[in-house]
Amino acid sequence: MDPLPPSLALFCLLVAYDNVVDYGANYEFVRHTLSMDTTFRDAALMGRAVTSPAAAAWAYGLIILVEAAMGIVLAIAAARLALNLRTASARFNAAKAWVVLGVGLGFLLWFTGFIVVAGEWFVMWQSKAWNGQSSVFMFYMTMLAVLIFVNQPDGELE
Repeated sequence: MDPLPPSLALFCLLVAYDNVVDYGANYEFVRHTLSMDTTFRDAALMGRAVTSPAAAAWAYGLIILVEAAMGIVLAIAAARLALNLRTASARFNAAKAWVVLGVGLGFLLWFTGFIVVAGEWFVMWQSKAWNGQSSVFMFYMTMLAVLIFVNQPDGELE
């Protein structure tokens, strides 16, 4: 069986777990990103800043929820692939839809959420202290590589 979906599932669930157990560490990341307090302070963009602690907690909670959902969906994907490993190729290929869903959630969170929203809207790229773009780049590029690999069609076993 392909070890990639279970590995991604484990990663996503571990990230969600760590964010719950060590809530304060990454909450500060979200709070600083939303408040834009470590950016260049460009008056034209500072109107986007969100300084409400409740909004930061809500955004961080949403991030954790999506990470956990990714992990669960990718765990289901791994189980469905394992259960269909020796079935007709059409069934095995159909089970890959769960991988697409899990990776899609990851791309939405880590590319759209962190690169587009945090990186560009809240200009996270300007912060020397609170810039997570290189980390999330590794996350979503890994997920995209898995998606490309898993989406290769599988034929009948001989």
